[in-house]
Amino acid sequence: MSEDYQALIDEVSQLVGTPATLEGRDFALIAFGAHGGGGEEGEADGPALDSVRTRTILQRRSTPAVRAFFESFGITRATGPVRVPPPASGGEVPPDPATGVVHGRICLPVRERGVVYGYIWLLDDGALELTDPRLAAAMAVADRAGALLAAQTRDEARTGELLRTALAPAGGGARDEALAGLRTALGSAATGPLALVAVAPWPEDESPGPGRGPVPAAIPRLAAQCARDGALAVLVRLRGPHGLEPARTAAERLLRSPVSTAGTGAEARGPAAGLSAPRTGVDELPEAWAEALAAARAARAESLPGALAAWDAIGPYRMLTRLRGPLDDVPDPAVRELLRPAHSELARTAEVFLDCAGQAGRTAAALGIHRQTLYYRLSRVERLTGLDLDEGEDRLLLHMALKAARL
Repeated sequence: MSEDYQALIDEVSQLVGTPATLEGRDFALIAFGAHGGGGEEGEADGPALDSVRTRTILQRRSTPAVRAFFESFGITRATGPVRVPPPASGGEVPPDPATGVVHGRICLPVRERGVVYGYIWLLDDGALELTDPRLAAAMAVADRAGALLAAQTRDEARTGELLRTALAPAGGGARDEALAGLRTALGSAATGPLALVAVAPWPEDESPGPGRGPVPAAIPRLAAQCARDGALAVLVRLRGPHGLEPARTAAERLLRSPVSTAGTGAEARGPAAGLSAPRTGVDELPEAWAEALAAARAARAESLPGALAAWDAIGPYRMLTRLRGPLDDVPDPAVRELLRPAHSELARTAEVFLDCAGQAGRTAAALGIHRQTLYYRLSRVERLTGLDLDEGEDRLLLHMALKAARL
């Protein structure tokens, strides 16, 4: 369907004689017209690119400041062309260098049955009148783009609901029907290599889709997506049965999306993403979802670079995330005192010591302290917990309790 969007935006560029872009209602780029700038026959000509247009094309999205600037001119409510910003009293279009908007624009809202799904943007410094017949023809193309986006949104909503049901851990008729529906909806992708991405936390009412991105342009090889268990589930097609790169790319782009960066509320650390192990086909989706969620929890617990982790790289968290029960949030009595904020330095020392397999030299170097300081801290840990760090079972209990506390 992306080729249809490109054909529509090329048609608009030809109609009005200036490069056009199609963006979703969250300002994620969907398609853009070639910027000829040389006046050759058949090429769209117009003002030179400004930094906002360049960034939109290169990064496939706009900044929150740019979005707020454009929306302040009423484009979310408009039903016809809007000049942004409006002309000043002298007739010239005032730029806004603070947001990188150097050239004026005409916004064509992309709607279907009154719902805005996106915007077509034309670079224009006042050459076109809003009453120009070419803009009326371009609005007709915008309406066709709105119909396409609306249809894709409905299709993806149906596929997303199938995925949501298929991720349920329990079997039964509903899940079997959902799997059958997914196989039909995904076609050959349903029997190929797949991986699940979990982004958590994610607002339950913010499952992405056409016009409210980051899908379709920002997520490569997407198969389906839905919100479940306080997280976003994204099913991604892989190139082969082993590499996770398409899933990793999807996760990275989701973590940079406006919903991800703005929807965390009190979650100071922000969301994290986890990748399941690769699967062939859709039959093991509940297991893959458990892996992806566990990896996302581990990435947040360890504050990993990029807030991203794969299931096969989270070490002890693979076991800890499986051991869920009524006492999940209750620390073991042996470590309860150690986990108080007043003893955070001692807890960190014990965890690094156990991460380093009990090697004092490595631990002291990792913490940047003298060995004697390390031995003193470890002795205090033993007094607080009643555990003997020379005993393997005590070490195991302490290590798992400290890791569980991170979750």
